[in-house]
Amino acid sequence: MDALFVELPAFERFRSQYLDDEDFRSLQRVLLLHPHAGDVIKGTGGLRKMRFADALRQKGKRGGTRIIYYWWQAGLQFWLFTLYGKELQDDLTPQQRQVLKNLLEREYLMRTTNATQHLH
Repeated sequence: MDALFVELPAFERFRSQYLDDEDFRSLQRVLLLHPHAGDVIKGTGGLRKMRFADALRQKGKRGGTRIIYYWWQAGLQFWLFTLYGKELQDDLTPQQRQVLKNLLEREYLMRTTNATQHLH
């Protein structure tokens, strides 16, 4: 499968802290094989949180990096919202989930011609 990876500003800003180029390519391969990896984050419109090993800081998946993304299947695009270390935060607060949902809705409207299509 071919897909476009879109790095949103927060992901782009923090990526080098958690992923070198090789790890980023590995993340892309994992997502291409398993676009629904990770768990859906309740209250965000379908964003997913995926655990990913952090080779830069020598941490496995469990204690490593959390990646927040959306798989837009109709457009064959992965929207990479942000990433952070588990030691910084494990679960998102309700306020953070609402902010991410708003960002997803805005991104969706900007990137689609059918704004009435339902986000799950």
